[in-house]
Amino acid sequence: MPSQTEPRQEAWVYMVRCAGGQLYAGWTTDPAARLHAHKSGKGAKATRAMGAVGLAYLERCPDKPAALRREAALKRLKKAEKEALCARWAEENRPRLSVACRADAAEILEIYNWYVLNHTATFQITPSALGEYEAWVDRTLECAPLFLARDGDGRLLGYACAHPWHEREAFRWDVESTIYCAPWARGTGAAAKLYAALLEALRLQGCWNVYALLADPNPASERFHEKFGFVCQGRQPRTGYKFGRWQGLSTWGLSLHPGRGEPAPVRRLSEQELQNLLEKYNR
Repeated sequence: MPSQTEPRQEAWVYMVRCAGGQLYAGWTTDPAARLHAHKSGKGAKATRAMGAVGLAYLERCPDKPAALRREAALKRLKKAEKEALCARWAEENRPRLSVACRADAAEILEIYNWYVLNHTATFQITPSALGEYEAWVDRTLECAPLFLARDGDGRLLGYACAHPWHEREAFRWDVESTIYCAPWARGTGAAAKLYAALLEALRLQGCWNVYALLADPNPASERFHEKFGFVCQGRQPRTGYKFGRWQGLSTWGLSLHPGRGEPAPVRRLSEQELQNLLEKYNR
């Protein structure tokens, strides 16, 4: 069995855009949480004074010392050089959505297994194998679209999909959502675009309820789901044991249709409907 010792964290350097157009450079081990701190006025003194607007640049480093060196280098750059870096980063990392197929399983698995080995977003401890995930892609596509987000170089930024909530027939209008982004892609906007497309697809299919299971605590994921209208429906403390400590689990729900009337059968989306969705979110 793999060791449950907390793994060494990677680090990132970043720049955030402030309200007056200024760029602030820093480093972090959690880009999404750090960006939230800056935007909510709890980050650095400079961004509290200037008002952080959003992420402008993100670069992965192997560890904290490397990130500190790169942060110092960024701060020495002239404003025009920083702006050029940010412009290239924005175009290279602009998410382009597509629908997955079995051939994408290896890239999806690489992202998922990173969370298996490094994060409590999944309670799985042993990494999955490729054959298992090729079959997983096939099963997932039977339920709902499996959306991918790629950058300008074709690198996989993340994926989002849904699975049946329970097997009994009365639950056929309920699904459980899943979303994972590459650790270096968090904060790029890929997650929001993926989730928005997935939820719209599920609504068009005729699904009524979407549920998400989150490791508890996971404030970043909770904020993310709240933005889409999810509401916490319960918390289970001390539910999973990973990295040498107990983890809790919270259940979040979103209603896609109002009322209590009889639902129409859930259906598969046509190729044209999928194409329309992709065009909408790739504009």
